Amino acid sequence: MEVIKIIGIALIALIIIIILKQYRPEFVIYISIITGILILMLVVDKLTGIIFLLESIASKASINTEFIKLLIKITGIAFLSEFAVSICKDSGEAAIASKVEIGSKIIIIAMSIPILSELLEIILKILP
Repeated sequence: MEVIKIIGIALIALIIIIILKQYRPEFVIYISIITGILILMLVVDKLTGIIFLLESIASKASINTEFIKLLIKITGIAFLSEFAVSICKDSGEAAIASKVEIGSKIIIIAMSIPILSELLEIILKILP
């Protein structure tokens, strides 16, 4: 069960962070980053399985695989930016966190334009 491993890593990191805050608070952010990376490494296998499943469904449904790849990239950007925002907020840098959030949203919108334009073209073909 990966969820038990994730919870175990999180609890161990939490205990280390509580102890470190008393003596060396500057190292707390490093423990937080390392914990996030460890958890991310645990779920990478699941992510690759999801990606392969989406690609196989897209090929069976005759969906353009470029759109699926674009959606996967957009989802990856959303996850990574959320990770960065959380680290910034944990460090007490809410201003930087909000800038990362705004920047990633703009990038996601820019990347989704081809999908939106294709969707609009399909809608216009359907309408009389």
